[in-house]
Amino acid sequence: MYARSTTILAQPSSVEAGIAYVRDQVLPMLEGVAGCVGLSLLVDRLHGRCIATSAWESVEAMHSSADQVRSMRDRAAEMFGGVRVEEWEIAVLHREHHSRRGACVRVAWAETAPARLDAVVEAYRSQFLADMRTLEGFCSASLMINRSSGRAVSCAAYDSATAMIRARGHAASLRAAASRRYDAVVIDTGEFELALAHLRVPEIV
Repeated sequence: MYARSTTILAQPSSVEAGIAYVRDQVLPMLEGVAGCVGLSLLVDRLHGRCIATSAWESVEAMHSSADQVRSMRDRAAEMFGGVRVEEWEIAVLHREHHSRRGACVRVAWAETAPARLDAVVEAYRSQFLADMRTLEGFCSASLMINRSSGRAVSCAAYDSATAMIRARGHAASLRAAASRRYDAVVIDTGEFELALAHLRVPEIV
């Protein structure tokens, strides 16, 4: 399974318009594209950062959709400002249960040597995921990787902002341990509201 993430950098006052655009324009279009298995949208209302992620059955389906989604991406850039697009392989995905209203997501981006990615995936699957499942309010987690760049992004969803905040210390400890063990650099972290949850990606563990 593969994914394309589009990060929109908008004014905080434009976030509601961004949510409506993705919900009412982007999602219906993607649902009619062969190979698409859904869309999620994360929003940071304070800083205006929105991340729309579409999931695909294969890398070929993802790439063949590029022309169909480009016009909408260009429209989003005109409406909200800067847009950054990244492509990923979905290496791990686990749902403890489906997300609920009010769910929030902590995202961490990291970079390591491409040759280390398989070891990172195995550790995430066998160790870090097990640790996260013990946390109160844990909902789901995923790890996406880019094998050519060595970049990886981890997303951990919680039932509420309160549960996500309570897990901050534990999450920071996991990131620090992974950085030391795999010579990885944490590039960025963020906490988001799960504004749209329409991914139909199966369990990948």
